[in-house]
Amino acid sequence: MSTPAMPTSRRGQILQTYQMTKRSDPRIGLIVLGTMLLGGALGFLIMWLLPGSGWISTLLSVVSAILIGVLAGLLVFGKRAEKAAYTQMEGQTGAAAGALQMLRRGWKVEPVVGFTKQQDVVHRVVGPPGIVLVGEGSSHARVKQLLIAERRKHERVAYGVPVHEIICGRGEDEVPLPKLTKTITKLGRSVKPADITDILMRLKALDAQRGKVPLPKGPVPTSMKGMRGQQRGR
Repeated sequence: MSTPAMPTSRRGQILQTYQMTKRSDPRIGLIVLGTMLLGGALGFLIMWLLPGSGWISTLLSVVSAILIGVLAGLLVFGKRAEKAAYTQMEGQTGAAAGALQMLRRGWKVEPVVGFTKQQDVVHRVVGPPGIVLVGEGSSHARVKQLLIAERRKHERVAYGVPVHEIICGRGEDEVPLPKLTKTITKLGRSVKPADITDILMRLKALDAQRGKVPLPKGPVPTSMKGMRGQQRGR
């Protein structure tokens, strides 16, 4: 009974992503359609010029045109949808948490492990570089102090594990939202995959002391997870 619901959910995700993208990129439909037609024409031409003749050559040319056209359209749609999502999220409370959902397998994201009354927040990512603390808020100095406090707490329970600090924003020494995940993945590999589970278990003690902190409310696009699934080919 649950199997038929899967395609509907997938179509819903694509529709939601398209509607979200269209708000800041009104020409997205025409651009994707044009890309598909151009890619299809290119694919047809390439196969048509290859040695061969008859209906088999024509069939291969048509199939190649369809496949290349659809692939080109999906690639362009994915890139523009991601850019539109970041544009709409940037500057809003909790935006970094939404962007961190784009990280692929091998990364464990925990939103809002630290916060202030002024809605400055710190998110945590555990992955190959070790522990990455991502802060965001309206005051660079305040977020920096919050990061320092959280770093000390994490170092006490995860002794010897590298802890990195990043402030998400457009100011000096800050990482813009669209570059956040790329910056994190470029931090290197200091922790083996087998050790990540041990790190997460050690961090549970720290999280248990303060309980669950709710993510600050705000219009953060929920389609980021859907986009991530589409990029993985799910």
